[in-house]
Amino acid sequence: MAPRFTSIDHVMSRLADVHYIAERSLATVLFLADRLEKPVFLEGEPGVGKTEVAIVLAKMFGTELIRLQCYEGLDVRTSLYEWNYPKQLLHIRMEEKGEKIREEIEQAIYSPKFLIKRPLLEAILRPAGNTTILLIDELDRSDEEFEAFLLEILSDFQVTIPEVGTLAAKTKPLVVITSNRTRDIHDALKRRCLYHWIEYPGFEKEYRIITTRLPGIEGRFAEQITGFMQKMRTADLLKKPGISETLDWARALLAMHKDHLDEEIVLETLGCILKYHEDIQKFKEEIWADHDQRSEFI
Repeated sequence: MAPRFTSIDHVMSRLADVHYIAERSLATVLFLADRLEKPVFLEGEPGVGKTEVAIVLAKMFGTELIRLQCYEGLDVRTSLYEWNYPKQLLHIRMEEKGEKIREEIEQAIYSPKFLIKRPLLEAILRPAGNTTILLIDELDRSDEEFEAFLLEILSDFQVTIPEVGTLAAKTKPLVVITSNRTRDIHDALKRRCLYHWIEYPGFEKEYRIITTRLPGIEGRFAEQITGFMQKMRTADLLKKPGISETLDWARALLAMHKDHLDEEIVLETLGCILKYHEDIQKFKEEIWADHDQRSEFI
């Protein structure tokens, strides 16, 4: 398949077209992922836009996003394929009334039409020439056994199903793997990927994200929200708010027809920003209750 991007600038331009404000370093990783046909491994704090990278790539290429959400206990059956046993049983009962021999029935029930494709197999079997975006989200939530299984898939993009044979991708998908770093991912998997760490955005980038995603927001109001969130991330909290919380809060404020921050609206909408009761209590009692600290936020 021909390269999807002509240059790093081309990547940045295409990302901007789908309203994603990216650092040049991320655009470089995406450019190389396309040229070298390697997965992209994104790490960073929750809410900094890792998953969004895969979503905007799907938008960019006008294709469906194939998403595998990782969790403890994820296995081959739920990530790759499984046989449709009820359908197979029904087929066997129907065929037993006919004249087919056992071998013919077995051959029929282990054909692709009885196969339930899960996200990894779905990505492998996409038609040649089509851009496929595969998101393997929050890999750190899965078990190490699944991580080991993933090594084989990411190396060759093929899988062997005993009853069917080896199925290989005709066109390798663009793969985005994310991790919130709740546990270390094995080096063997990282070696197969292009690594990139997504930081919390600086003031300028966060302001651009707000005004790009919410074009109707007034510039001064966007500055006020950006400044508040930048200051909030300097506090000692269990969970610092990410860019997703910034956008959720800005949307909530606009929905409430607000055009500036004041003390009352901050307290009323604190749940849009902080997601732990301990953080909310700490903010109210140690930060917001202090006049000098409060004045630094708004």
